[in-house]
Amino acid sequence: MYSISRFHHTTPAACCCSKTRSGERYTDPFKLGWRDLKGLYEDIRKELFISTTELKEMSEYYFDGKGKAFRPIIVVLMARACNIHHNNSRDMQASQRAIALIAEMIHTASLVHDDIIDDASSRRGKHTVNKIWGEKKAVLAGDLILSAASMALARIGNTTVISILTQVIEDLVRGEFLQLGSKENENERFAHYLEKTFKKTASLIANSCKAVSVLGCPDPVVHDIAYQYGKNVGIAFQLIDDVLDFTSCSDQMGKPTSADLKLGLATGPVLFACQQFPEMNAMIMRRFSLPGDVDRARQYVLQSDGVQQTTYLAQRYSHEAVREISKLRPSPEREALIQLSEIVLTRDK
Repeated sequence: MYSISRFHHTTPAACCCSKTRSGERYTDPFKLGWRDLKGLYEDIRKELFISTTELKEMSEYYFDGKGKAFRPIIVVLMARACNIHHNNSRDMQASQRAIALIAEMIHTASLVHDDIIDDASSRRGKHTVNKIWGEKKAVLAGDLILSAASMALARIGNTTVISILTQVIEDLVRGEFLQLGSKENENERFAHYLEKTFKKTASLIANSCKAVSVLGCPDPVVHDIAYQYGKNVGIAFQLIDDVLDFTSCSDQMGKPTSADLKLGLATGPVLFACQQFPEMNAMIMRRFSLPGDVDRARQYVLQSDGVQQTTYLAQRYSHEAVREISKLRPSPEREALIQLSEIVLTRDK
Protein backbone atom coordinates (compact mmCIF):
# COMPACT_ATOMS: atom_id res chain seq x y z
CA MET A 1 0.00 0.00 0.00
CA TYR A 2 2.81 2.40 0.88
CA SER A 3 4.80 1.91 -2.28
CA ILE A 4 8.49 2.74 -2.15
CA SER A 5 9.14 1.73 -5.72
CA ARG A 6 11.83 4.36 -6.25
CA PHE A 7 13.99 2.38 -3.83
CA HIS A 8 13.53 -0.93 -5.64
CA HIS A 9 16.11 -0.10 -8.27
CA THR A 10 18.97 0.40 -5.81
CA THR A 11 21.88 -1.99 -5.86
CA PRO A 12 22.47 -3.59 -2.45
CA ALA A 13 25.56 -5.23 -3.99
CA ALA A 14 27.35 -1.92 -3.39
CA CYS A 15 27.13 -2.66 0.34
CA CYS A 16 28.90 -5.95 0.56
CA CYS A 17 32.53 -4.97 0.59
CA SER A 18 34.25 -2.26 2.60
CA LYS A 19 37.95 -2.26 1.79
CA THR A 20 40.42 0.54 1.55
CA ARG A 21 42.62 0.97 -1.49
CA SER A 22 45.42 -0.89 0.27
CA GLY A 23 43.04 -3.84 0.69
CA GLU A 24 42.85 -3.42 4.46
CA ARG A 25 39.31 -3.79 5.79
CA TYR A 26 38.03 -1.20 8.22
CA THR A 27 35.85 -3.15 10.63
CA ASP A 28 34.98 -0.14 12.75
CA PRO A 29 33.92 3.17 11.19
CA PHE A 30 33.66 4.57 14.72
CA LYS A 31 37.39 4.04 15.25
CA LEU A 32 38.18 5.86 12.01
CA GLY A 33 35.85 8.74 12.89
CA TRP A 34 37.16 9.12 16.43
CA ARG A 35 40.64 9.97 15.13
CA ASP A 36 39.26 13.43 14.32
CA LEU A 37 37.07 13.65 17.42
CA LYS A 38 39.56 13.26 20.25
CA GLY A 39 38.50 15.66 22.98
CA LEU A 40 35.03 16.11 21.41
CA TYR A 41 33.11 16.46 24.69
CA GLU A 42 35.87 18.47 26.33
CA ASP A 43 35.76 20.90 23.39
CA ILE A 44 31.97 21.13 23.61
CA ARG A 45 32.22 21.90 27.33
CA LYS A 46 34.66 24.72 26.46
CA GLU A 47 32.00 26.17 24.14
CA LEU A 48 29.59 26.15 27.10
CA PHE A 49 31.57 28.79 28.95
CA ILE A 50 29.16 29.48 31.80
CA SER A 51 29.85 31.16 35.12
CA THR A 52 26.77 29.95 37.05
CA THR A 53 27.51 26.55 38.59
CA GLU A 54 23.99 25.08 38.32
CA LEU A 55 23.49 26.21 34.72
CA LYS A 56 26.92 24.84 33.80
CA GLU A 57 26.15 21.50 35.45
CA MET A 58 22.81 21.20 33.63
CA SER A 59 24.22 22.18 30.23
CA GLU A 60 27.15 19.77 30.50
CA TYR A 61 25.03 16.91 31.87
CA TYR A 62 24.71 14.92 28.61
CA PHE A 63 28.21 15.78 27.34
CA ASP A 64 29.69 13.07 29.54
CA GLY A 65 31.14 10.93 26.76
CA LYS A 66 28.47 8.23 27.22
CA GLY A 67 26.54 8.98 24.01
CA LYS A 68 27.15 7.14 20.72
CA ALA A 69 28.45 10.34 19.01
CA PHE A 70 26.83 8.90 15.88
CA ARG A 71 26.24 12.33 14.31
CA PRO A 72 29.75 13.79 14.83
CA ILE A 73 31.28 10.59 13.44
CA ILE A 74 29.20 10.75 10.26
CA VAL A 75 30.09 14.44 9.89
CA VAL A 76 33.89 14.00 10.14
CA LEU A 77 33.84 10.94 7.87
CA MET A 78 31.79 12.88 5.31
CA ALA A 79 34.17 15.84 5.55
CA ARG A 80 37.19 13.66 4.75
CA ALA A 81 35.35 11.72 2.01
CA CYS A 82 34.40 15.02 0.30
CA ASN A 83 37.91 16.52 0.69
CA ILE A 84 39.49 13.43 -0.87
CA HIS A 85 36.91 13.42 -3.65
CA HIS A 86 37.49 17.11 -4.44
CA ASN A 87 41.29 17.35 -4.60
CA ASN A 88 42.63 14.22 -2.88
CA SER A 89 43.26 16.34 0.23
CA ARG A 90 44.16 14.31 3.31
CA ASP A 91 43.50 17.24 5.64
CA MET A 92 40.35 18.22 7.44
CA GLN A 93 39.62 21.89 8.07
CA ALA A 94 39.05 23.12 11.61
CA SER A 95 35.71 24.55 10.43
CA GLN A 96 34.59 21.07 9.30
CA ARG A 97 35.41 19.58 12.70
CA ALA A 98 33.51 22.49 14.30
CA ILE A 99 30.38 21.37 12.38
CA ALA A 100 30.65 17.96 14.12
CA LEU A 101 30.60 19.70 17.53
CA ILE A 102 27.74 22.00 16.51
CA ALA A 103 25.68 19.02 15.23
CA GLU A 104 26.10 17.23 18.57
CA MET A 105 25.17 20.39 20.48
CA ILE A 106 22.01 20.99 18.42
CA HIS A 107 21.08 17.31 18.84
CA THR A 108 21.60 17.43 22.61
CA ALA A 109 19.62 20.67 23.01
CA SER A 110 16.76 18.98 21.15
CA LEU A 111 16.94 15.97 23.51
CA VAL A 112 16.69 18.24 26.56
CA HIS A 113 13.61 19.94 25.09
CA ASP A 114 12.05 16.66 23.85
CA ASP A 115 12.31 15.16 27.34
CA ILE A 116 10.36 18.11 28.75
CA ILE A 117 7.60 17.76 26.11
CA ASP A 118 7.46 13.98 26.69
CA ASP A 119 7.79 14.28 30.49
CA ALA A 120 10.55 11.66 30.21
CA SER A 121 12.34 10.55 33.36
CA SER A 122 15.30 8.61 31.91
CA ARG A 123 17.75 9.02 29.01
CA ARG A 124 20.99 7.10 28.31
CA GLY A 125 20.43 5.11 31.49
CA LYS A 126 20.26 8.12 33.81
CA HIS A 127 17.70 10.67 35.02
CA THR A 128 16.74 13.43 32.58
CA VAL A 129 17.62 17.11 33.10
CA ASN A 130 13.94 17.96 33.66
CA LYS A 131 13.56 15.26 36.33
CA ILE A 132 16.60 16.50 38.29
CA TRP A 133 16.33 20.29 37.90
CA GLY A 134 12.68 20.75 36.89
CA GLU A 135 11.04 21.73 33.61
CA LYS A 136 11.60 25.50 33.72
CA LYS A 137 15.34 25.23 34.24
CA ALA A 138 15.59 22.42 31.66
CA VAL A 139 14.01 24.68 28.99
CA LEU A 140 16.70 27.28 29.72
CA ALA A 141 19.50 24.69 29.66
CA GLY A 142 18.38 23.55 26.19
CA ASP A 143 18.25 27.18 25.03
CA LEU A 144 21.73 27.79 26.38
CA ILE A 145 23.23 24.80 24.51
CA LEU A 146 21.52 26.05 21.34
CA SER A 147 22.92 29.56 21.82
CA ALA A 148 26.45 28.15 22.31
CA ALA A 149 26.01 26.16 19.08
CA SER A 150 24.88 29.35 17.29
CA MET A 151 27.95 31.23 18.52
CA ALA A 152 30.25 28.45 17.29
CA LEU A 153 28.43 28.48 13.94
CA ALA A 154 28.78 32.25 13.59
CA ARG A 155 32.54 31.95 14.20
CA ILE A 156 32.88 29.74 11.11
CA GLY A 157 31.82 32.85 9.22
CA ASN A 158 30.30 31.16 6.16
CA THR A 159 26.79 32.48 5.45
CA THR A 160 25.81 29.44 3.33
CA VAL A 161 26.74 27.09 6.17
CA ILE A 162 24.91 29.25 8.73
CA SER A 163 21.81 29.11 6.55
CA ILE A 164 22.09 25.31 6.12
CA LEU A 165 22.31 24.64 9.85
CA THR A 166 19.65 27.20 10.80
CA GLN A 167 17.29 25.12 8.63
CA VAL A 168 17.91 22.22 11.04
CA ILE A 169 16.62 24.20 14.00
CA GLU A 170 13.49 25.18 12.07
CA ASP A 171 12.95 21.53 11.04
CA LEU A 172 13.30 20.33 14.65
CA VAL A 173 10.54 22.71 15.74
CA ARG A 174 8.27 21.84 12.80
CA GLY A 175 8.92 18.12 13.35
CA GLU A 176 7.87 18.40 16.98
CA PHE A 177 4.68 20.18 15.90
CA LEU A 178 3.97 17.40 13.38
CA GLN A 179 4.40 14.86 16.19
CA LEU A 180 1.88 16.72 18.35
CA GLY A 181 -0.76 16.41 15.60
CA SER A 182 -2.23 13.33 13.90
CA LYS A 183 -3.96 12.46 10.61
CA GLU A 184 -7.24 10.59 10.18
CA ASN A 185 -6.59 9.38 6.65
CA GLU A 186 -4.33 6.30 6.62
CA ASN A 187 -2.30 7.28 3.54
CA GLU A 188 -1.79 10.80 4.85
CA ARG A 189 -0.77 9.31 8.17
CA PHE A 190 2.22 7.48 6.73
CA ALA A 191 3.41 10.53 4.76
CA HIS A 192 2.98 12.60 7.95
CA TYR A 193 5.09 10.06 9.88
CA LEU A 194 7.91 10.08 7.30
CA GLU A 195 7.91 13.88 7.12
CA LYS A 196 8.08 14.06 10.92
CA THR A 197 10.92 11.52 10.88
CA PHE A 198 12.87 13.58 8.36
CA LYS A 199 12.41 16.84 10.26
CA LYS A 200 13.06 15.49 13.77
CA THR A 201 15.98 13.16 12.99
CA ALA A 202 17.27 13.13 9.42
CA SER A 203 17.43 16.88 8.73
CA LEU A 204 20.26 17.37 11.25
CA ILE A 205 22.34 14.58 9.70
CA ALA A 206 21.56 15.60 6.09
CA ASN A 207 22.30 19.28 6.60
CA SER A 208 25.43 18.71 8.73
CA CYS A 209 26.79 16.47 5.96
CA LYS A 210 25.91 19.14 3.40
CA ALA A 211 27.60 21.85 5.51
CA VAL A 212 30.96 20.03 5.65
CA SER A 213 30.77 19.31 1.91
CA VAL A 214 30.21 23.03 1.22
CA LEU A 215 33.27 23.88 3.34
CA GLY A 216 35.45 21.30 1.56
CA CYS A 217 34.31 21.30 -2.06
CA PRO A 218 32.77 23.87 -4.44
CA ASP A 219 30.76 21.32 -6.49
CA PRO A 220 26.96 21.42 -5.87
CA VAL A 221 26.70 17.80 -7.10
CA VAL A 222 28.87 16.75 -4.13
CA HIS A 223 26.75 18.87 -1.77
CA ASP A 224 23.67 16.96 -2.94
CA ILE A 225 25.38 13.56 -2.54
CA ALA A 226 26.33 14.48 1.04
CA TYR A 227 22.80 15.72 1.79
CA GLN A 228 21.08 12.66 0.27
CA TYR A 229 23.38 10.26 2.12
CA GLY A 230 22.66 12.00 5.45
CA LYS A 231 18.92 12.15 4.78
CA ASN A 232 18.63 8.45 3.91
CA VAL A 233 20.84 7.25 6.77
CA GLY A 234 18.95 9.52 9.16
CA ILE A 235 15.54 8.13 8.17
CA ALA A 236 16.85 4.52 8.33
CA PHE A 237 18.29 5.27 11.80
CA GLN A 238 14.94 6.54 13.12
CA LEU A 239 12.93 3.70 11.56
CA ILE A 240 15.15 1.21 13.39
CA ASP A 241 14.77 3.27 16.57
CA ASP A 242 11.01 2.90 16.18
CA VAL A 243 11.42 -0.87 15.71
CA LEU A 244 13.62 -1.14 18.82
CA ASP A 245 10.84 0.45 20.85
CA PHE A 246 8.98 -2.84 20.30
CA THR A 247 11.82 -5.36 20.26
CA SER A 248 14.34 -4.14 22.86
CA CYS A 249 14.26 -4.26 26.61
CA SER A 250 14.60 -1.08 28.67
CA ASP A 251 18.14 -1.93 29.88
CA GLN A 252 19.49 -2.08 26.32
CA MET A 253 17.88 1.16 25.21
CA GLY A 254 18.71 3.18 28.32
CA LYS A 255 15.12 4.47 28.21
CA PRO A 256 11.76 2.73 28.77
CA THR A 257 10.44 0.76 25.79
CA SER A 258 6.90 1.09 24.37
CA ALA A 259 7.67 4.73 25.12
CA ASP A 260 6.16 5.88 21.80
CA LEU A 261 2.82 4.16 22.42
CA LYS A 262 2.68 5.63 25.93
CA LEU A 263 3.21 9.06 24.35
CA GLY A 264 0.31 8.37 21.98
CA LEU A 265 2.58 8.10 18.92
CA ALA A 266 1.86 5.80 15.98
CA THR A 267 5.26 4.95 14.45
CA GLY A 268 6.07 2.70 11.46
CA PRO A 269 5.42 -0.68 13.13
CA VAL A 270 2.00 0.53 14.33
CA LEU A 271 1.02 2.00 10.95
CA PHE A 272 1.97 -1.21 9.12
CA ALA A 273 0.19 -3.35 11.77
CA CYS A 274 -2.93 -1.23 11.29
CA GLN A 275 -3.19 -2.52 7.70
CA GLN A 276 -3.60 -6.06 9.08
CA PHE A 277 -5.66 -5.05 12.13
CA PRO A 278 -7.94 -2.12 11.14
CA GLU A 279 -9.39 -2.08 14.69
CA MET A 280 -6.17 -0.28 15.67
CA ASN A 281 -7.46 2.81 13.82
CA ALA A 282 -9.64 3.91 16.71
CA MET A 283 -6.73 3.49 19.14
CA ILE A 284 -4.43 5.55 16.91
CA MET A 285 -7.02 8.34 16.68
CA ARG A 286 -7.41 8.50 20.47
CA ARG A 287 -3.62 8.27 20.83
CA PHE A 288 -3.77 5.03 22.90
CA SER A 289 -5.35 6.97 25.75
CA LEU A 290 -7.80 4.39 27.13
CA PRO A 291 -6.72 1.84 29.77
CA GLY A 292 -5.26 -1.23 28.04
CA ASP A 293 -4.71 0.54 24.68
CA VAL A 294 -0.91 0.51 24.94
CA ASP A 295 -0.74 -3.23 25.75
CA ARG A 296 -3.30 -4.15 23.09
CA ALA A 297 -1.55 -2.07 20.43
CA ARG A 298 1.78 -3.65 21.35
CA GLN A 299 0.27 -7.14 20.98
CA TYR A 300 -1.21 -6.26 17.58
CA VAL A 301 2.18 -4.98 16.40
CA LEU A 302 3.97 -8.14 17.55
CA GLN A 303 1.31 -10.37 15.90
CA SER A 304 1.59 -8.42 12.63
CA ASP A 305 4.53 -8.01 10.27
CA GLY A 306 4.84 -4.34 11.27
CA VAL A 307 8.32 -4.77 12.69
CA GLN A 308 9.56 -6.63 9.58
CA GLN A 309 7.93 -4.13 7.20
CA THR A 310 9.50 -1.16 9.03
CA THR A 311 12.89 -2.91 9.03
CA TYR A 312 12.53 -3.56 5.30
CA LEU A 313 11.70 0.11 4.70
CA ALA A 314 14.82 1.07 6.71
CA GLN A 315 16.89 -1.25 4.48
CA ARG A 316 15.61 0.53 1.37
CA TYR A 317 16.69 3.90 2.80
CA SER A 318 20.05 2.44 3.83
CA HIS A 319 20.64 1.07 0.32
CA GLU A 320 19.75 4.46 -1.14
CA ALA A 321 22.35 6.07 1.15
CA VAL A 322 24.97 3.59 -0.12
CA ARG A 323 24.00 4.31 -3.73
CA GLU A 324 24.54 8.05 -3.15
CA ILE A 325 27.86 7.87 -1.28
CA SER A 326 29.22 5.39 -3.84
CA LYS A 327 29.28 8.27 -6.35
CA LEU A 328 32.28 9.74 -4.48
CA ARG A 329 35.88 8.73 -5.19
CA PRO A 330 36.90 5.63 -3.15
CA SER A 331 38.51 6.35 0.23
CA PRO A 332 38.64 4.70 3.66
CA GLU A 333 36.13 7.31 4.86
CA ARG A 334 33.72 6.59 2.01
CA GLU A 335 33.88 2.88 2.84
CA ALA A 336 33.32 3.67 6.53
CA LEU A 337 30.18 5.64 5.60
CA ILE A 338 28.95 2.65 3.58
CA GLN A 339 29.51 0.44 6.63
CA LEU A 340 27.79 2.93 8.92
CA SER A 341 24.66 2.75 6.81
CA GLU A 342 24.67 -1.02 7.44
CA ILE A 343 25.45 -0.71 11.17
CA VAL A 344 22.37 1.52 11.50
CA LEU A 345 20.25 -1.49 10.50
CA THR A 346 21.84 -4.04 12.83
CA ARG A 347 22.19 -2.02 16.05
CA ASP A 348 20.25 -3.14 19.11
CA LYS A 349 20.26 0.11 21.08
